[in-house]
Amino acid sequence: MDAKRTLEFNARNIAEFRGSGGKLGGAFEGAPVLLLTTTGAKSGQPRTSPMMYLPEGERIIVFASNEGKDNHPSWYHNLRANPSATAEIGTETFPVTATEITGTEHDRLYDIQAQRYPGFAGYRERTERVIPVIELTRSAS
Repeated sequence: MDAKRTLEFNARNIAEFRGSGGKLGGAFEGAPVLLLTTTGAKSGQPRTSPMMYLPEGERIIVFASNEGKDNHPSWYHNLRANPSATAEIGTETFPVTATEITGTEHDRLYDIQAQRYPGFAGYRERTERVIPVIELTRSAS
């Protein structure tokens, strides 16, 4: 998907998410989806991205898959520059701090996501980069 179509796709999903109390239809129906608002690394402006996540107990895990493209998604670069962000799950909005997960824990979590949602296995196969796995931890407001 080119940049313009991606922005339009994201805008539709953000509007649907917020209008439905945190649910999406279509390809995302029934999947755990959150909205992550980061601070633009270059612009300093808020940037909101819808994405699937892996709930693991109290943990919120997201994957910088970028549909298996060979470059990381913008939100990942934004979190690298500023790990403080805001997450929206359902109707709840809360501050989070991002921490990248590496090593065997990275592999374990990515494998779980790929088993639950086979598209993630395809993303991994389409790229030579290691897809980052990020934990979003609730932080004080």
